[in-house]
Amino acid sequence: MAEENNPKIQNAKAKLKWETARELNLDDDLKAGGDELTVREAGKIGGNMVKKMIKKGKEAIGNQSRE
Repeated sequence: MAEENNPKIQNAKAKLKWETARELNLDDDLKAGGDELTVREAGKIGGNMVKKMIKKGKEAIGNQSRE
């Protein structure tokens, strides 16, 4: 996929991952390379990232319809 090679998208995903981990107080485990994360904790980070992306997408669609 094109996004796999796009550094801008990769940086945005990494920023979102760290922001989400920080909110869940899991950033210390993530700093250690992620080896300290349980499957459940990693899933929490990923699930919350998806929720945030959906919310931002809905907001963007709402802003487009207002223009």
